[in-house]
Amino acid sequence: MHATPFRFVTAAVPLVLMLAACSSDQQDLDLPLVESQAAPVVAAGGTAVTAERINAADSTPGEWLTHGRTYGEQRFSPLDKINTGNVKELGLAWYAELPTDRGIETTPLMADGKLFVTASWGHVLAYDAKSGEELWHFDPEVPKDYSIHACCDVVNRGAALWGDNVYAASIDGHLRALDRDTGAVVWDVDTRINTTDSYTVTGAPRIVNGKVVIGNGGAEMSVRGYVTAYDAVTGEQAWRFYTVPGNPADGFEDETQKRIADTWTGKWWENGKGGGTAWDSFAFDPELNLLYIGVGNGASWNQKIRSPDGGDNLFISSIVAVDADTGDYAWHYQTTPGDNWDYTATQHMILAELPIDGQERKVLMQAPKNGFFYVLDRVTGELLSADKYMPVTWATHVDMETGRPVEAPGMRDGTTDTIVSPGPSGAHNWHPMSYSPDTGLVYIPAKSSASIYADDFHTLERDAVWHINFNAGLMVGMPDEVPASARAAVGRDALAAELIAWDPIKGEAVWKKPRGYYSGSGLLSTHGNLLFQGDLGGTFSAFAADSGDELWSYPVQGGVMASPITYTIDNQQYVAVAQGWGGETGLPFGSVSGPQNMINISRLLVFKLGAAETLPEVPVVEQQLVADGVELSSSEFIETGRGLYNLYCAVCHGGNAISAGLIPDLRYRIADIAPAWQAIVIEGALAANGMPAWKEYLTPDEADLIKEYVKHEAVLGAKRGERRLVRAP
Repeated sequence: MHATPFRFVTAAVPLVLMLAACSSDQQDLDLPLVESQAAPVVAAGGTAVTAERINAADSTPGEWLTHGRTYGEQRFSPLDKINTGNVKELGLAWYAELPTDRGIETTPLMADGKLFVTASWGHVLAYDAKSGEELWHFDPEVPKDYSIHACCDVVNRGAALWGDNVYAASIDGHLRALDRDTGAVVWDVDTRINTTDSYTVTGAPRIVNGKVVIGNGGAEMSVRGYVTAYDAVTGEQAWRFYTVPGNPADGFEDETQKRIADTWTGKWWENGKGGGTAWDSFAFDPELNLLYIGVGNGASWNQKIRSPDGGDNLFISSIVAVDADTGDYAWHYQTTPGDNWDYTATQHMILAELPIDGQERKVLMQAPKNGFFYVLDRVTGELLSADKYMPVTWATHVDMETGRPVEAPGMRDGTTDTIVSPGPSGAHNWHPMSYSPDTGLVYIPAKSSASIYADDFHTLERDAVWHINFNAGLMVGMPDEVPASARAAVGRDALAAELIAWDPIKGEAVWKKPRGYYSGSGLLSTHGNLLFQGDLGGTFSAFAADSGDELWSYPVQGGVMASPITYTIDNQQYVAVAQGWGGETGLPFGSVSGPQNMINISRLLVFKLGAAETLPEVPVVEQQLVADGVELSSSEFIETGRGLYNLYCAVCHGGNAISAGLIPDLRYRIADIAPAWQAIVIEGALAANGMPAWKEYLTPDEADLIKEYVKHEAVLGAKRGERRLVRAP
């Protein structure tokens, strides 16, 4: 943490003002677009991907046909050619540079000898899965200043396969079907219900019963959540399910919307539009024909604004089951009624069959942000268990009679210096879990986090806090130094990563491993008793799934957030993972979560036994922060600039003007860019890089005040002797 305090200005401004425009000082690599570079690995089209083929995944475990490998999203592979006895022989088979320099969160897919991977903004690439030769590359050509609409980087979590097509979305809300052999566009639909609200898509599509299912993001930007299904062949809309109700004066879309509107108060359709975006997790039970939707937080976060007289605010922070053919509501379970802390239930859901009290039950398991691990009957939605998997202070327990959490006193107060755990980053975020039927354990990429949630920080005694500003309707802060009392409450320092092997039947951890910075990557477990995970420190590792012992690691030069997969070709097993640091760890939480100034390296890495490929050296140089010739204004101007910076810039460029490294650290550049400040900030001179014009929201005088604050922080950093690593030119 950094010792210099900074304050936050009230969040009572229009939605788009809640985010800083996140720009990059590197251009995307110039790669060919939709151009076949080699003959297909198999006959054109390969074998059509169908429901029968996905359902038979365990009979043909050499492929990875859907996001979680199977509809149940277990992320477990029956492959065991790589196992605890030989994993130390694992080496790099090949790698490919990905064409972007932002966060990489994709899960690769493998079918018919081809790997399909997405990159930030919504790029899609195909490779020969054995040799690594690039087959084609599709660039959605999203204008870089669209990043102003994204809360947590311009990431993409993957694609879907069906028939002879690849399906993927781009950050600007477009969903496309691409020809599997060439990357040519088959159809393109805009999933946004309007182009005025800040809708984005970062999640991977799922295809069930011939329909492409996709949600959207943007709750922090004041949008209404929904999930849409499109015909996989034509792209025509099949159904749409809204996760929160709209304005009653406009009429409700169906009886479900009318019923859930009774759980809201005030004018939620004006005060944030409800939120409840389904930006990531889905699962599907083909026998029950139920699609399970993970629903996000409310907008605004602060329920006093969103729904001033309380209420559960359905379906925010809920798991909702709908008919896969029609989108009709079946059942729901709400993990955090009336959520006030950004406790989404969009986290990974896993389907399994477990013996509960001597009876085999079809279950759904989730470890959402709020710190409780839930086991539900996926037929009815009945709560079977709910246990804390990480330190939790907002609730004492979940009442098994009512299924509701019992909240601790004072957690919603908003006027006291109370530290709430987890914080908005959650005890587990988007990084996928894994379930091994061999061990019976669920593996969770967890983390501890804690924050102060306040209606107005000026009313609090605490001054040295780190803030993140979304359309929260409140201020969210983290102490620069977590006091001993808070550490005791949460059980550890804030933002510490942990890998947990969880027994879902006993409701307890079997083993735990600290994983350093902020959060480990998504997970893969295999029949070889292995568990694979990367970390933000730049290492990709294999652990024994039963004991947690680390058996192998490989330095990959940069952070890994995404989930690995495994597949076979010519009787050889491969493990593939995409790397690239960014996302919420590199933007809204980057300046406090570490590692500081990490260089983004976006690649696809593929390993096999006995391979010995090496990664190229990444030349870096160390820069010292200097502030020669920087003249400071009065303290009053600097303090006013501090508030404006925190309101508009901190989310991307970092708290206290200290960037985590993904987005430029303005302090290092202020001496050079100060003469062009108005052209950049007001006129949008760097819009092509992702820094749009702010003249609609800032006056030139306000922009100059922000500049004065950045100059002040540059001088302070120079006095501290700060240095950073950057790529050599």
